[in-house]
Amino acid sequence: MFVQVQGYSATAAGAVFLPFILIMFLLSRWSGGLVSRFGAKLPLTIGPVIAAFGFAAFAVPEINANYWTTFFPAIVVLGLGMAISVAPLTTTVMSAVKQRQAGIASGINNAVARTAGLLTIALFNIFVFNAFNRSLNHRMTALGISPELQKLLDNQRIKLAGAQIPTGVSAEISTKLKDAIALAFVDSFRLIMFIAVGLALASAIVALVMIGKNKKQIGEAQTV
Repeated sequence: MFVQVQGYSATAAGAVFLPFILIMFLLSRWSGGLVSRFGAKLPLTIGPVIAAFGFAAFAVPEINANYWTTFFPAIVVLGLGMAISVAPLTTTVMSAVKQRQAGIASGINNAVARTAGLLTIALFNIFVFNAFNRSLNHRMTALGISPELQKLLDNQRIKLAGAQIPTGVSAEISTKLKDAIALAFVDSFRLIMFIAVGLALASAIVALVMIGKNKKQIGEAQTV
């Protein structure tokens, strides 16, 4: 996304999410204490909602977008939402069991997180590929690209934004195809961000509905 579509250097692309890491690092201790002050429900509801706004902000930039006015605010908002969510979630999980079961709780929490990450990557790749192809087909048809040339691009579609333009194409058509490929990838990226928005809001609703209103529950579990 950042190298092939936005034109960032490899170094700049690697540094894109540094603000996210710093926010998580600096706020984790503070956010971990939110559970003892307000209970688990409030941070685990508000945090995902803020994260949803961050994901939505990622869907705004077009190609060649300015980092500081587009991606940076999105990363800051997402980092804030995740910082409010992650530490309280871990605290809630570890505090919901007896002390002798803390190791099991930690293992289950980590296993669920890793499994969810793997499943998300696999499923999102399917959505990205299908959305990319639909968008690219629509854009090439709108540009009047011949069916023969479209067919030549078929074996490049798996590369998504890294698809190479067939040789022998005029400079004008080549530029149009490069823009169509980049915009098609942006369309697929936006779809994933909107799915992430939905998942974040769903997690907030689950926390709101399923976590008990009594914030003393955590303290009672810790004393058992």
